[in-house]
Amino acid sequence: MRHPVKHRLSTAWLCGLLMIAAGGCSRHASKPAVGERATRIGDEIVACGQFIHTGAPVVTWMDPGGFDAYRVERRFAPVDASDWEGSSKAVKELKTPNRYGLRQAGLTPEQIEQVRGGGWPLPLLQEKVDQFVLHFDGCGTSRQCFTILQDHRDLSVHFMLDIDGTIYQTLDLKERAYHATTSNDRSIGVEIANIGAFPAVSGDNALHDWYRKDSNGHTRLLVPPALGSGQYLRTPNFIGHPIRDDAVTGMIQGKSLKMYDLTPEQYDSLISLTAAICLTFPRIKCDAPREPDGSVINHKLPQDQLDRYQGILGHYHIQENKIDPGPALQWDRVINGTRKLMSGAS
Repeated sequence: MRHPVKHRLSTAWLCGLLMIAAGGCSRHASKPAVGERATRIGDEIVACGQFIHTGAPVVTWMDPGGFDAYRVERRFAPVDASDWEGSSKAVKELKTPNRYGLRQAGLTPEQIEQVRGGGWPLPLLQEKVDQFVLHFDGCGTSRQCFTILQDHRDLSVHFMLDIDGTIYQTLDLKERAYHATTSNDRSIGVEIANIGAFPAVSGDNALHDWYRKDSNGHTRLLVPPALGSGQYLRTPNFIGHPIRDDAVTGMIQGKSLKMYDLTPEQYDSLISLTAAICLTFPRIKCDAPREPDGSVINHKLPQDQLDRYQGILGHYHIQENKIDPGPALQWDRVINGTRKLMSGAS
């Protein structure tokens, strides 16, 4: 893997858990000087204002180059036309300046009053969050995904995972992002950059525009120049390849679909992110919904099963009209890799 995640997680998580429990790594640690800057290493996600290490590259909404879902204006419109008043007139789909909300389900009136100003204690959030929802974004890059969510659709998601493995966090995990309908109150969501899945019988789809064989016979991921002329990725001169050269065909919601797999960098970062989330939120079990034979369920869960479910799941497990994260996602690669990483961090 590109990042020494096991070493980082084993040390950083021990310190992090002690900080959550005791307010610092050591009761006897020296007091920082006034005006001293707190050190970050660039792999932290944010939950209730606390930084949690992942071992993967993370850009938060507070960082240069980040994507800020708290802002009300359109991110990629001309600045003099991006304010909410102008945006609401220019884009009819934009109905509210807030692309996120308050997690209220299951809270008492007293707890709502406590958290509605932003004051979520992490233990309370840990009691309420029990699902981690995986999506493919259908946009191909995280920059384009945020453009669609923020500027056109009144939607949001906590994380976006780009093709080079960069994780973008757009909101604190205390927020209710608008990504998974009935599971929004209880879930954390990640949009994985991938152009998506298409009917297997159709020869006319975006896969031909995004994937081509290179001179070595391997499949290369080609981002159309119209999406940024190479300025869309955090990693300079990145050349992406799906982890498997051939498109994968599989059944989702009873439909035969074709899709290319994620990049190796995406799998590395997704495993690191999932481990950090499962360790931070113990009610999210490190598994996916399973059939009796152990295979991952490939259709929407019955509502009573979804209501009870605690763990990692796809968007298609929640809604019948969704097919993401698609047939190419290697669920057991993610689950087994996450479990291995978690065991090394414990």
